[in-house]
Amino acid sequence: MARTMKYKIRQMLPRDFDAVMSLWRNTPGMSLDAASDSRQAIVRYLRRNPGLSLVACDGGDVVGAVLAGHDGRRGQLHHLAVATSHRKLGIGQALVARCLRSLARQHIPKCNILIFRSNLGGKKFWQSIGWKQRDDLHAFQKQPEAQACARRSCGVLFILLSHA
Repeated sequence: MARTMKYKIRQMLPRDFDAVMSLWRNTPGMSLDAASDSRQAIVRYLRRNPGLSLVACDGGDVVGAVLAGHDGRRGQLHHLAVATSHRKLGIGQALVARCLRSLARQHIPKCNILIFRSNLGGKKFWQSIGWKQRDDLHAFQKQPEAQACARRSCGVLFILLSHA
C-alpha cells in the first residue's frame, strides 16, 4: 500500500522558529550555528527575504522547512529538511520547486546551496532533482569581527551546488 499524507506548504513565519529549529536539530547532516541560526538571525532573514522561506505542515506539525533568499543576483537555499516520518513523499522537492518559482518571479535566474561533503544523502537528493555540483569553484569563508557583526547581519556565502 502506498504511503500518502496530506501536507500544506506555506510561508515560514517567525512563530515557526521553535518547530523549525527542532526539525533542523533532528536532521542528520544539518549544521547549525549559534549566531547565524539564532531566533533573532532567522527572524531578520525572514524579514529581509519576505515570503521566500517555507514550511510544510501536516495538520499543526511542521514536517518540512527551507530558508530561501537572494542577494539580487543569485538565490540561496539553506537548511532544507523534511521529518524522517514524511520523507519520500515529495515534500522536499515541492519545497525546493516553490522556492525556485518565487525566486524566478523576482528575476533571480540561478540558485545555490551548500552541503557538507560528508552529507551523501543530501548530495544524492539534490542531484536527483537536477542540481549540479560545481567542481570549478572552491569554498571560502571568513568570520567578520564579532563587534561589527553584532551591529549588522554578517556572513560570506560559498557555493557547492548550483541550479541554473
